[in-house]
Amino acid sequence: MTTTERTPVAAPATSAPHQPAGGVNTHCPYCALQCGMTVTGKQVAPREFPTNRGGLCQKGWTSGALLDSAARLTTPLMRTGGQLRPASWDTALDHVAAKITGIQREYGPDGVAVFGGGGLTNEKAYLLGKFARVALRTSQVDYNGRFCMSSAAAAGMRAFGLDRGLPFPVTDLDEADAVLLVGANPAETMPPFMRHLDPSGLIVIDPRRTATAEQASLHLQPAPGTDLALALGILHSVVADGFLDQSYVDERTAGFEDVWRIVARWWPEHVERVTGVSAAEQRRAGAMLATARNAYLLTGRGTEQHATGADTVTAWINLALALGLPGRRGSGFGCITGQGNGQGGREHGQKADQLPGYRKIDDPAAREHVAGVWGVHPADLPGPGRSAYELLDALGEQAGPRGLLVFGSNVVVSAPHSAHVTDRLDALDMLVVADIVLSETAQRADVVLPITQWAEEEGTLTNLEGRILHRRRALAPPDGVRTDLEVLHALAGLLGQPPERFPSDPETVFAELGAASAGGPADYSGVNYPRLRAGEALHWPVPAGSDGTPRMFLDRFAHPDGRARFVPVEHVGPAESPDDDYPLRATTGRVLAHYQSGAQTRLVSELMRAVPESFVEVHPDTAARAGLCDGARATVASRRGTVCVTVRCVPSMRPDVLFLPFHFPGEQSANLLTNPALDPTSRMPEFKVCAARLEAA
Repeated sequence: MTTTERTPVAAPATSAPHQPAGGVNTHCPYCALQCGMTVTGKQVAPREFPTNRGGLCQKGWTSGALLDSAARLTTPLMRTGGQLRPASWDTALDHVAAKITGIQREYGPDGVAVFGGGGLTNEKAYLLGKFARVALRTSQVDYNGRFCMSSAAAAGMRAFGLDRGLPFPVTDLDEADAVLLVGANPAETMPPFMRHLDPSGLIVIDPRRTATAEQASLHLQPAPGTDLALALGILHSVVADGFLDQSYVDERTAGFEDVWRIVARWWPEHVERVTGVSAAEQRRAGAMLATARNAYLLTGRGTEQHATGADTVTAWINLALALGLPGRRGSGFGCITGQGNGQGGREHGQKADQLPGYRKIDDPAAREHVAGVWGVHPADLPGPGRSAYELLDALGEQAGPRGLLVFGSNVVVSAPHSAHVTDRLDALDMLVVADIVLSETAQRADVVLPITQWAEEEGTLTNLEGRILHRRRALAPPDGVRTDLEVLHALAGLLGQPPERFPSDPETVFAELGAASAGGPADYSGVNYPRLRAGEALHWPVPAGSDGTPRMFLDRFAHPDGRARFVPVEHVGPAESPDDDYPLRATTGRVLAHYQSGAQTRLVSELMRAVPESFVEVHPDTAARAGLCDGARATVASRRGTVCVTVRCVPSMRPDVLFLPFHFPGEQSANLLTNPALDPTSRMPEFKVCAARLEAA
């Protein structure tokens, strides 16, 4: 165990288990803050919960609109004569099972792949990974969380020996005197999170003057792709100005000298020339953190979604370690998880290199333990497969998968270099999509399976602070709709698996998940539905007999010697630089009204009225040089594609930067532009910067 703090036995409930008359206490279907809400019929209302304190954002308030949306799928669809037409469940599942069998007979087990999602419940993520490796016997399984938290996870494992997004409760931020927020815009992506931040001590690092940056006392505005250099410069200033916490470094860490040999060359004036952030602002940021009584350093997607994302997050961890923040009460380092179950989704086996409990799939002891729970021989489990983009890139190729099953993801909109990904989907012999609506990916499928959504099913999620939450069923699903667990149960049976090996009851699946995770880094074996229904605050790891771990690393880190690791990293810049043909830097992100690929939020009229289409934010001078003005139609081009969007002139933008939201499909899809260059460690694509050109449409 890598922590000292435990919640007391019979801990007080963090959300009252009492159900209001006619209503059900549950959690929002969107981001990893997992705000508490009450569902009454098809109406939602906020409730008191530690993460949101009675608040909801615009997306949460309107989430009830999805429960009776006219776009809802209620019957399976099969492609016949080029068109998707209604079919019975038996016909659809029999067809899928027959196609799987035929493809694997010709191409082997890896001829069929599985692509999951960070919004799936823990039970779904667990059973999906088990289905891939036991029923399909394929190594080709990954999920869209690879596009979200993989760089932060890799950096956390390297530095601390364990990855949990926030290794402390989010409410600890309430007492912070200084918070450095790198590459995150929670004022739009998870607004209730801002209730935990004091603007007077808030430092924001972002190329844009976002809604979050507007509230900060200090905003550093580096060029996209230069975050790592900025971290080196601030660390240099911390050491040079006498703020290094030498006693912490000596007692709790290893490797500082190797890091300093690199950092010594990155004095703030040199960093200013690379990033555009003044040396004075670098020193001020370092001093604000160093002189605060309680200080935190938090990273988000903006600093992770790069071809050097793992090293970039590592550079910020090095700064946090030099200041003595991680593993101290009242201070800390953390990564803000994005998707609703982004944390739990990567812990239980739908990632290409992992087994349940955050175990490595190539670890013999891990394979033996999990195989024992699953009732199979360890040698029968496949090894590591392709990462998410590499998997999509290989679809339909001679040596790649010929069939793909997609659960909880809309890769046509969300994947980088999306035109190429769409081509690969179209080259498949079989594409099966399980979804609640006809997403852009489902529209290209051979079979579409209608499944339940958040308020119609029971399950658990793990939020951004590692808190395991119980999502309660609030209403019955429409006739003809099945849960993902029921779909996997039925398909496994058709593929010859014993029916009891793939249960469809979520509580039964969760109990098995606990057994499979027991003894692993993400140990859920001490959690069960009765404890969650009683409202207990259970932060993993929760070994049997434990009351959870709200604060990690207070005594020691998860490396064998108990010390955190400084890891030397060097700034090399983006994989793609501007040139005469593409002189600008394009970056992508989210807006308040929409979520992820927009498949759900684009169906909510109130949200579409707020932001009905995509746009490009650009400095007025940059727009003028392209012959454009505010409201004009423009094309943004990269080496991979072109989008057509409306211009928004924003004086606070850097003149060399363009910003586009990624929630929209078709010719407005920002991911037509993005670069699929991958981080060598995390296999994260470089979503956050590519060379681009702005022209009149």
